[in-house]
Amino acid sequence: MKFIFVTGGVLSGLGKGIIAASVGNILKRHGKKVFIMKFDQYYNVDAGTINPTEHGECFVTDDGAETDLDLGHYERFIDQSLSRQSSVMSGQIYQAILENERRGDYLGKTIQMIPHVTDEVKKRMLEAAKKSKADIVIVEIGGTIGDYEGAHFLEGIRQMRRDFGAENTLYLHVGFFPWMETTQELKTKPMQNSIRDLATYGITPDIVFCRADHPIDRKQLEKISVFCGIDEDAVIPVETLACVYEVPMLLEKFHLGAVVSRKLNLKLEKSDDEWQKLVDKIEADKPKIKIAIVGKYMDMRDTYISVTEALKSACWWNDLDLELGWIDSEKIEKQGAEKLLKDYTGIVVPGGFGNRGIEGKIATAKYARENNIPYLGLCLGMQIATIEFCRHVLGTADCNSEEFNPKTKNPVIHLMNSQTKIKEKGGTMRLGVYKCKLTPGTIAAKAYGQSMISERHRHRFEFNNKYRTRLEKAGLIVAGINPEQNLVEIIEIKNHPFFVASQFHPEFKSRPNRPHPLFREFIKTAKSIDK
Repeated sequence: MKFIFVTGGVLSGLGKGIIAASVGNILKRHGKKVFIMKFDQYYNVDAGTINPTEHGECFVTDDGAETDLDLGHYERFIDQSLSRQSSVMSGQIYQAILENERRGDYLGKTIQMIPHVTDEVKKRMLEAAKKSKADIVIVEIGGTIGDYEGAHFLEGIRQMRRDFGAENTLYLHVGFFPWMETTQELKTKPMQNSIRDLATYGITPDIVFCRADHPIDRKQLEKISVFCGIDEDAVIPVETLACVYEVPMLLEKFHLGAVVSRKLNLKLEKSDDEWQKLVDKIEADKPKIKIAIVGKYMDMRDTYISVTEALKSACWWNDLDLELGWIDSEKIEKQGAEKLLKDYTGIVVPGGFGNRGIEGKIATAKYARENNIPYLGLCLGMQIATIEFCRHVLGTADCNSEEFNPKTKNPVIHLMNSQTKIKEKGGTMRLGVYKCKLTPGTIAAKAYGQSMISERHRHRFEFNNKYRTRLEKAGLIVAGINPEQNLVEIIEIKNHPFFVASQFHPEFKSRPNRPHPLFREFIKTAKSIDK
C-alpha cells in the first residue's frame, strides 16, 4: 500500500482539493489505480446538514454519501466514481469511538486521542485502500495547519510513515505566496512558517506546492528549498490559471510524476495525450453562449459548482465557451422573469430547499415554457416545472408542493411515502443511485441512447402520481420512471425544443471530457437556437 497525504497552510481556499485531484489524474494517466479520500475537521457526521451558503455544494456519491464538494473535483479529474469511504468527517470518527466504548470494545480502557482516535483515523485509510484495491490512496486533510480540530488527522498521517515507511508514504503541502502591493513582490515567509508549523506535528513535506496569483521567481522557490530542506525539483510553483483542468498539465510541466515515482519507487507507464487534448479545446477560441442559472444561494456560488462544471464541459463538447449569468430567483419575484432573462439562450434551475425564492423559480419555468427557451431543471427544478405546468396549463391556481405549503389542496409535489415517519434529518433523504426507465422517443431517451439508466438522487419530495394522467393529457410528458417504485424521474414539455427536468442530479455524473447527456443536449439545442 502506498499513501499520499495532502495538507495546506497559510489560509483556506488555496486549492488542496485541486492539487489532490490533479495528482490522482497524473498517476492514473500513467497507469496507476488510485483512490482519493478527504478528511474534514468538522464535527458534523456528513455534509448533508451543512448550510450550502457557508460550505458550498453537498456532493452525493453512488452509494448515497453526502460529502464535501471536493469529491466532485476528485471524480471529475480521475473520471471514476468514489464512495462514502472517500469522505470522513471528525463527527464520524468520534461517533464510531463513542459507539465502540458503549459496546465495551475497549475493555474498560481510558479513551484517549492516542491511540484510540488516531487508530480510528488510520483504520479508515486502510479500509479504503483494501476495498478499492488501489495502487495509491491519496488523502486530503481539510482545513489548514494549526487548526485545533485537525490535530488527530495530522497525528494519524504522521504515524502512517512509522507504520509503512518512507518508500510508501508521501507528504504534499500546499501554501501561499501573498503579494505585497507596496513593495511589488511575493513574500515566502508565510509558506516558511506554514512548513515550520507542520514540522511541530512531526511532519516534513516531501513536495511543496507554492500557490500565487502573480508570477513566481525561481529565487523564491530556491529559498523554500534551502530554508525548509526540500529537494529543488520538489518545490513546484502553481500560479493561478484560467481553468482548473489545466493544473495537471502544469504539474507535469514541472515533472511531478517523475518526482512522485522517484520518492515512492513507482514505475509509471507512458501517459496518453487525452487530457492535453481537453486543455487545448478549453483554451481554443470559441463562440460564447449565454446561459442563466436561476438559484437562491447566490452568496456562495460553490453551491452550484457541479452544475457550472457540467455546463462548461457541455459547452466545450459543442465547441462553445460558457458565459454564465447568475440570477437570484428573489429578484425575479420583484422585477419579473422577462426583464432578467431576456438576454439568455438557455436557463437552468438547480436544486435547493425551502420556500424562499420559489415563486421566482416558478416564474422562470413559465417564461422558458411560453417562449420556447431551452430549460434544464435539476431536482427542485423538476418540481418547480411541474408546479408551474399544473398552475398555468391545467389552471389549478392553488397547486403547490407540500414542502412549500403543507396545507395546499393540490399537492402535485408531495412527501415520499418512505419519508413520512422519518424524524432525523441527517442522511435520511432518498440518496444515491436509482434506476430510471426512459420513455422511447423522448428527448431524454435520444440523449442517453439507451432505455435504462441510473442516476444520483437527493430529495424527500416527489411527483404526485395522482395528477399524472391529467398532466399528461395537457401536454406534460413523463420521460423517465423508476421501475421499482413507479416514481416519476424525468418530465418534458410537448412541442418545446428542450424543456427537460429530472428529479435526480445529472450534474454529479458529468465529466470535463465526457459531459452528461442531458447537459450536452441542452447546450446543443441552445446553440442551434442561438444561431
